[in-house]
Amino acid sequence: MRSRGRAWRDRREAGEQLGAAVQEQLGDVGDVLVLGLPRGGVAVAAPVAAALGGELDVLVVRKAGVPWQPELALGAVTASGHRVVNAEVARRIRLGDAEVEVVFADAQAAAEQRQRLLRGGRPALRLAGRTVVLVDDGIATGATMRAAAELLATAEPGPRVVVVAVPVGPADTVDELAEVVDAVVALEIPATFLAVGEWYDDFTQVEDADVRALLRP
Repeated sequence: MRSRGRAWRDRREAGEQLGAAVQEQLGDVGDVLVLGLPRGGVAVAAPVAAALGGELDVLVVRKAGVPWQPELALGAVTASGHRVVNAEVARRIRLGDAEVEVVFADAQAAAEQRQRLLRGGRPALRLAGRTVVLVDDGIATGATMRAAAELLATAEPGPRVVVVAVPVGPADTVDELAEVVDAVVALEIPATFLAVGEWYDDFTQVEDADVRALLRP
């Protein structure tokens, strides 16, 4: 565990190390599907998939922001409609049920549109019976990753095993995710966590075109 950031040159290096760590921790992972959360997560997921000999796909989860403060997450929602609500924020802002529904419906519509754009019309890859590895370039609150993990946990027919793999995240978030999935692999769990970008020399934004290129068969 490092005491300060700048652990990786870029997302590719982080993904290469993360793929090796997943393989070391889980051993023979069998039939693997690696799902990257856009956009930065897909750039990390690509070398993870290569290391594990698995297929690569994208799973879009959209933050549902408070209307007057969009950066404050009321929760998160997947393109298929699975929601995770931040109960503390929900209590504090006191939105009515109808207003909450609008926030999540708008976020879900945006997630659906983004998923279609990034996949380029390709259907989602098979989940059933596989080891599914969920990857992002780092986690903070973990709301989007939790929504993705819970979606997979309730999928029918579902994966054989669900793993969350991230280069870096705070201990409390890692512990919370471990309650939802079969395993969590994190390269760095710093005692003091400020931001994901602190751990990369190059944290340049990943563009949609880059994601589509990584997903292209």
